[in-house]
Amino acid sequence: MAKKKGTVVIIRLKSSLSPHCYYTKKNRRNTQGKLEFRKYDPVARQHALYVETGKL
Repeated sequence: MAKKKGTVVIIRLKSSLSPHCYYTKKNRRNTQGKLEFRKYDPVARQHALYVETGKL
């Protein structure tokens, strides 16, 4: 049997201020572009922009 590509993948969100990362799931069918969130960065101790860097 051929391998089936899943629609849900685990991605890494990297902070723009520090090396901190968050990991989350993304449905490729619903969101084709890269995800961007403003989340709290515990290393920088302020809110920062987190950008999708890649999948696991």
